[in-house]
Amino acid sequence: MNFFVLLFDQVSAHIFILLVAVSGLTSFFTASFGAGGGVMLLGVMAQVLPPQLIIPLHGVAQLGSNAGRAAMSWRHIDWRLIGAFLPGAMLGAFIGSFVLVSLPPAIMYLTIALFILYLCWGPKLPKMVLGHWGTAFAGAITTFITLFAGATGPLVAAFVKQIHVDRFRTVATFATAMSLQHVLKITVFQVAGFPLESWLPLLFCMIISGAIGTWIGLKVLKRMPDRHFHRIFNIVLTVMALRLIWQSFALL
Repeated sequence: MNFFVLLFDQVSAHIFILLVAVSGLTSFFTASFGAGGGVMLLGVMAQVLPPQLIIPLHGVAQLGSNAGRAAMSWRHIDWRLIGAFLPGAMLGAFIGSFVLVSLPPAIMYLTIALFILYLCWGPKLPKMVLGHWGTAFAGAITTFITLFAGATGPLVAAFVKQIHVDRFRTVATFATAMSLQHVLKITVFQVAGFPLESWLPLLFCMIISGAIGTWIGLKVLKRMPDRHFHRIFNIVLTVMALRLIWQSFALL
């Protein structure tokens, strides 16, 4: 009895089950098709949780999902890209910790969406932008934005896609970059005094569900040809961008 009281202390049983199930399904989606699951999970959490809880709780759940995906595909991680991404991400988190306020989400969503559409369908970025300093800059900007919008996964995925063609390298490197970004995000919110401890039972179950979804999704990825992966990847990211545009206009 006490066990179930602890589980459903923060949310009702049906919301608990919904969030755990969606965590698994969205992790499966991201592992199979490269991106999009995090934004889907964010959308569901926005419907059932208070606004001030969404981004920090989403960060912990997505850390579990992305870390699991990175661990299961570690042989394919581009560590050189991660080495350039991390310092920028740390700088973005540091700056963001001083301005942890509510910025206009409509402008932020619209900007992210336009960047995603350009990275998917526009001309390939110059080599200088995709190099060490460009990657560090991308790490700083996306980490800063994720503290307020929590929706930078598709943008990071679209950036990684510009660098790598191999589907496993894309998924593994993206998962590692997002894991680092979520660690930094969680650290900022912890320092700001957000009480994550009281949400640990829900988050633990969401992480376990996400790991199962990731494992199944990577099995699907192995059976998917590169050409199909990149076509689906672009479509998924485009749908996410259009959703962000719709959100931005709804908020104006």
